[in-house]
Amino acid sequence: MAARSYGQYCGVTTAVELIGERWALLIVRDLLVGPRRYTDLKQGLPRIPTNILSSRLTQLQEAGVVRRVPMRNCGLVYELTPYGQALEPIVLALGRWGFQAMGDPDEGDVVTPDSLTMALRTSFQSGSGDRFDIELHVGDVALRVIVDAGVLTVAQLAPPAPPVGGALPPGEPEAVVVAGPGIRRLIAGAVTPAEAIAQDVVAVVRGEERILDAFARTFHIAPIPAPAILESLEPIGLP
Repeated sequence: MAARSYGQYCGVTTAVELIGERWALLIVRDLLVGPRRYTDLKQGLPRIPTNILSSRLTQLQEAGVVRRVPMRNCGLVYELTPYGQALEPIVLALGRWGFQAMGDPDEGDVVTPDSLTMALRTSFQSGSGDRFDIELHVGDVALRVIVDAGVLTVAQLAPPAPPVGGALPPGEPEAVVVAGPGIRRLIAGAVTPAEAIAQDVVAVVRGEERILDAFARTFHIAPIPAPAILESLEPIGLP
């Protein structure tokens, strides 16, 4: 599949040759949320040139990572094969690793329904023991986020989700939470829920503010500590 070979007999090398081309892993990220039509993928990756999207999809199909299948009322959609689905823990781990280096967004950076969905899955702590049902707004994206019995369910409300994700949850959420990119600080534990509200990082516009305590326990990525050996080393002067 790769446009070029690295010429090394190694599993990491093969993986990079299969999914290391620009945009390929983001296509996989979005397909981990669910099957998508070509137009859905283009909408979720607004900066990808159409010729590159077509090329990457063809390459991923040839590699056995993605397949194109008919879906009722949707026509043909792209979905991950079982081989492609096996990338999920790798993508989530990579997201947690990359989270450590995220700063404030650059001008023009966007949050999409699929990227926010995967961010929640990346930071989800299934053992928190909390249960809640909220509507989360970040920019133009709105998600219904339900946590129950250690299971996370995310439904995309706005922009309208592709008609491939099943029915929306019934009833009304118990709270509506509006946040900006600063919600990253809450997930990182850099601010407490009370501080996040005081600093306008998040706002609970409907429901009780204490639901943010459950949110912060359930969605959390701890910082990666510096290796102890590095912390114990004394600076060495040059001769």
